[in-house]
Amino acid sequence: MPQAETAGIGGSPLTRLRWWTELPLILLVYMCYSAGRLLARGDVSSAVDHGLAILRLEKLLRINAEHPLNRLFTREAWLGIPADFWYASLHYVVTPVILVWLFRCRQEHYRAARTWLMTSTFIGLIGFTLLPTCPPRLLSPGHGFVDTMAQYSSYGWWAGDASAPRGLGGMTNQYAAMPSLHVGWALWCGVMLWRFGGRRWTRVAGVAYPLLTAIVVMGTANHYSLDAVAGVAVMGAGFLLAPSVMRAADVVRTRLRRPFVPTADAPHGSGSPIVSAGCQTSTGERIPRQRISRSGPGAEPGASSADAGDGAAAAAR
Repeated sequence: MPQAETAGIGGSPLTRLRWWTELPLILLVYMCYSAGRLLARGDVSSAVDHGLAILRLEKLLRINAEHPLNRLFTREAWLGIPADFWYASLHYVVTPVILVWLFRCRQEHYRAARTWLMTSTFIGLIGFTLLPTCPPRLLSPGHGFVDTMAQYSSYGWWAGDASAPRGLGGMTNQYAAMPSLHVGWALWCGVMLWRFGGRRWTRVAGVAYPLLTAIVVMGTANHYSLDAVAGVAVMGAGFLLAPSVMRAADVVRTRLRRPFVPTADAPHGSGSPIVSAGCQTSTGERIPRQRISRSGPGAEPGASSADAGDGAAAAAR
């Protein structure tokens, strides 16, 4: 697998990314994300209140598109069933596939894209914690929503009480609706396809995938319109923060490696002590003698020319 050279601070190469270090990092971030969703369940009554407040605001702004979409998906099974499969599956398939594609084929852009995705994910986790929100499908029937995941659960692998696999519905936080990271991650995938796909069909897919995902999450009554807007806002915040996160990571990595990096050796001959102290050995000599040039300013009056020319005389023998 190709390896990505990552630019460090000042544009100099800092480290080489390898799949056996990237994969555990991504899995660790996803595990933290999943664990955080479970720990941030919050109070159910508060989550319902937040959901109703969002619904009232949408009606005031006339942007409650989830009502007509949900009625359409509930009435037309040929739309509702594929939409449920889309919601329950693509979120966990398309995003990793594009990450791997970037790592293999667009190494120079991979680290920035990965950091953007992870930063946005953690921001979304903060939103789940501070604002637990009941999705439309879990509101009382009087609000006019139908849970398509439950209605069509006999056609899919998910349970009737959640989009999780059957028997695992209790292991997910169903009140983590604000923001919609389904929409946020789909937007990230769309940007990657548009910027780095290089073909017309990848650009079409880059536009269609996030738009269709937004329609799906509202039509299946899993998110409000404002959840989708918040998902886009979270990705925008992550995009702006990603360069700072990378610089901070580079600084930390450099400081951690500094004690283990050997210092460069001193240049050859620089600062070395004078061992001979002016003693030179001519050919045929066993014991070196101290010689001082007779033309130098400190030449001794008694210095003979024979001493100065010993080397030449010896060479002439």
